[in-house]
Amino acid sequence: MDVLTAWKKWSQPRAHGPSPEQPLRGELFSLEQLQAHARSLASRHRLAPHRRFWSAPLPLLSRLIDDEAFLRQYNLATSSAALKRPVAPAEEWLLDNFYLINEQAGLTRRHFPKTYSRQLPCLDQGAAPGFPRVYDLVLELISHTDGRVDLAQLSAFVAAYQSVRELTLGELWAIPIMLRIALVDNIRRVAQGLSLARQQRDLADHWAARLAVTAEKAPNNLIIVLSELVKSNPPLSTAFVAEFWRRLQGHGASVQLVRHWLDHRLADAAMNLEHIIRAESQNQAADQVLVGNTITSLRGIGAADWRDFVESLSSVEQILRLDPALVYPAMDFASRDRYRHVVEDIARHGGLTESQVAQAAIDLARQAGPDSPPKNHAGFYLTDRGLELLEKQADVRLPFPDRCRRAVLRHPLGAYVGSILVLTFGLCFWSLSRGRGFHGWHGALFSLLPLLCLSQLAVAVVNWLVTLSLSPRVLPRVDFSEGIPPGARTVIVVPSMLTSKAGVESLLERLELHYLANRDDHLHFALLTDFADAPLESMLTDESLLRQARDGIHHLNERYQADRSDIFFLFHRSRQWNQAEGVWMGWERKRGKLLDLNKLL
Repeated sequence: MDVLTAWKKWSQPRAHGPSPEQPLRGELFSLEQLQAHARSLASRHRLAPHRRFWSAPLPLLSRLIDDEAFLRQYNLATSSAALKRPVAPAEEWLLDNFYLINEQAGLTRRHFPKTYSRQLPCLDQGAAPGFPRVYDLVLELISHTDGRVDLAQLSAFVAAYQSVRELTLGELWAIPIMLRIALVDNIRRVAQGLSLARQQRDLADHWAARLAVTAEKAPNNLIIVLSELVKSNPPLSTAFVAEFWRRLQGHGASVQLVRHWLDHRLADAAMNLEHIIRAESQNQAADQVLVGNTITSLRGIGAADWRDFVESLSSVEQILRLDPALVYPAMDFASRDRYRHVVEDIARHGGLTESQVAQAAIDLARQAGPDSPPKNHAGFYLTDRGLELLEKQADVRLPFPDRCRRAVLRHPLGAYVGSILVLTFGLCFWSLSRGRGFHGWHGALFSLLPLLCLSQLAVAVVNWLVTLSLSPRVLPRVDFSEGIPPGARTVIVVPSMLTSKAGVESLLERLELHYLANRDDHLHFALLTDFADAPLESMLTDESLLRQARDGIHHLNERYQADRSDIFFLFHRSRQWNQAEGVWMGWERKRGKLLDLNKLL
């Protein structure tokens, strides 16, 4: 048994009040040991039945709120104590970085809905029964790294765990939240110990000062004060003993009796003063290291790119990247994330795991063949008409609200108009039933009067309900943040009319500005032009205006030839006779220009 353990065991019965929770301190592991521990942890974890995911009370949020309240009180108390006497090094860390702790705790609380953790798989047994599995995972990591967590180490730890048991997408996204909760809770544990140690040092300071004053002014009463000290049964912790002994050092033989009493108490526990002072120094150093590591970890969590972390560890992401159409890997993050959310929903309400759902979507896309777009894209079965086929394979049982929403989307016009009619006639019937004295044709005529007003009210109510129940669907997008690839060459067009020389100059200048703001290698710029309406097919000024536009495009291409030679284009149309308006004009004006360009392309 080491010195510190023996001392804690001996002094615990004499402690006053409940003992604080001990900080998360386990054996320090290397990266290889962490990975082995993660695999062992995955093999030991046993999950609660599915119903527990929704019904089990999970106190993580309330614990975070309690930790915040305690740390605020601790910060105020430590700030006041620092004005009177020096504080421990760990307390200085906490004082200097309290703003960061408070910020991270508040951020976690805002991003942690009350029902969020109930959707995560929970442990059925072990050290944290009823708590999310991913929370126990981060607790183990923190305890075996002394609070120092970096992204590379975390990725290796989670990857090793997933080599035995796969985590869900929700669990991967929950890791930064769980890390913040666990780190803040660990700081609270350290702060509780520091607060108790400060109280014990203050108590030791009080008794040492009283004994010293008595020894100097009334030596005969020293035995009385010492008896009062013994009767008070002080908590003989390392903090109390080390501070008590330090304060007695400068008083020489006058407090020799007190030293003999303290030596006798230590001898009863087979301890000596040198061991106690060394243990207190070790405690303070360990607390300082743990607080410093935790603060550094909180900073790293705030600066980390968790999107890359989740995608690199998600098995669903790796499966969907096998999309036969090669579209999914080229999509932007928001679109990929939307696909993954669909996979989560199907797995939550079906009989397959998330990886199995993703693999089923890929298999369906492969079965369609390379010559069957868009059916050869996995997204067709996740966000398009192939969704019902995928849900059928996954044996999905949708909740009643989702089934109603699907029915509305399947027949949108009928649902919309039908709702308005039902609500209108329902309100009309209700208003007539409240009236008296109208019968026969009088009642029929009277019923038509409020119909128009009530229909307007029904339309407003139905529109409001639609906006609440049906969220807009965003079209999937390809990621062009690194530039437009050759296969997606794009032309920016400016539809306009050639009416004057000044107007042509303005168009050319505007086209140049568009290029200077978007200098991509596969982006082109063009003017779509025709002449103004005229009584004749050709006017005297037409040729000069067209030559000016053509020469202007030629000069722009020459000016930026060092970039490439095919940046600017001119597409011009001649007039056509419009029988209805009796003039020569560009067919269908602006719309016609765009249609003609599409036909040309």
